[in-house]
Amino acid sequence: SVPSIAIFEVGRFPPSSLEKNGASYARISNSGFAVAPEPRWRRKGKAPLMFAGEYLCKVDEKGRFIVPSPIREQVESEGQAVVFLKGPEESTLIYSMKEWEKVLERTKTTLDEDQSRLFMHFVVSEAGTSELDKAGRILIPSRLRKVIPLAEDQEIILVGLYHRMEIWNPSTWRRYISQSEERYEQNMSKILNLL
Repeated sequence: SVPSIAIFEVGRFPPSSLEKNGASYARISNSGFAVAPEPRWRRKGKAPLMFAGEYLCKVDEKGRFIVPSPIREQVESEGQAVVFLKGPEESTLIYSMKEWEKVLERTKTTLDEDQSRLFMHFVVSEAGTSELDKAGRILIPSRLRKVIPLAEDQEIILVGLYHRMEIWNPSTWRRYISQSEERYEQNMSKILNLL
């Protein structure tokens, strides 16, 4: 069964005024952003893994950040280990170790030998691992920390995307979302004009 999602009444605010306590927020089309209480994603039995939400997190001097509780619960349910990879647009991808093992199995069955070698050389060789510590923190591997251009405040946006997560510099994330919105609106207007 799919996890149930509670509907919350939300208040609007501009993205620049995000709280620094790791509060989650939800996107609302062109009208800005909204704050919502942290949802509790509970898995029952063999329900699918689901990382969800956007969180502003502070990275400490050692490169660790406190994982927000809804995400932490999901990571803990899959074990303590995670895998970091380079992502698109100056982002970093994070998979639970169990989910990463599933990705590796899929590549064995879907990639030919040349594709498999490219995957190993350009993806697997760049991967880094970390574990959730007792304080609920994850260390971003140093070479992958360089992928995310951290500002002086050392803040990141952690985005849950069902089976994986992404880490972004907040300003890069806002720029990416803004550009994506423009593409979405252009494409939707073309699609709607066909109807």
